[in-house]
Amino acid sequence: MASNKSLPSSYVDYLTALEQAFRVFGLSENGQAWQKLLEYMALLQKWNRVYNLTAIRDEEEMFVKNLLDSLSVAPYLSGQRLIDVGTGAGLPGIPLAILFPERQVDLLDSNSKKTRFLVQAKAELGLDNVQVLHERVEGYQPQALYDGVVSRAFASLEDMLHWTRHLLKPHGYWWAMKAQKTQDEVAHLPEFAKMLQVFNLDVPGLAAHRTLIRIENLQES
Repeated sequence: MASNKSLPSSYVDYLTALEQAFRVFGLSENGQAWQKLLEYMALLQKWNRVYNLTAIRDEEEMFVKNLLDSLSVAPYLSGQRLIDVGTGAGLPGIPLAILFPERQVDLLDSNSKKTRFLVQAKAELGLDNVQVLHERVEGYQPQALYDGVVSRAFASLEDMLHWTRHLLKPHGYWWAMKAQKTQDEVAHLPEFAKMLQVFNLDVPGLAAHRTLIRIENLQES
């Protein structure tokens, strides 16, 4: 099990909970990642007291609704270059970057206080695979297109696809995290997008229904 050095004493139980959650998600044991994930949560709690980065303030609720919810999509994602649009406090991007240090995970948000936090988190957690982008999504022009665009409660499915289509490679994937599969949204995808699969997410400790929708970009370069 990972060392609990530099973590609040109350976080020891969360190391065990992470180990159990990784089994549920089908992920390999990773003590180094567990340590960093909890360091991120401690940092988020500290900054949240002053900067109001997330409405969730209860420690256990933050662990389940922010950390585990973000990690639940990890088994399904593919691609080496991902961008988390409307990342806010780095969810799900920072947990994914911690879990996959071999992948580039860029974090985009237009809120300056949130991107200041992300810059600090990147530095303190040593996330060399992360780039923080203080931009409006429609104005950001990447030098190279992404393999995948990830969003968590960012916008409606239709808006997400239209606002981010210029970021995604041909035949790359959108990964939309939703509280539920909205039939109306799925039924009215634009002509450049094709829904491939809907994954039902099992988040330990969370009673609410969560899904991940995978959509292919049919638009050629």
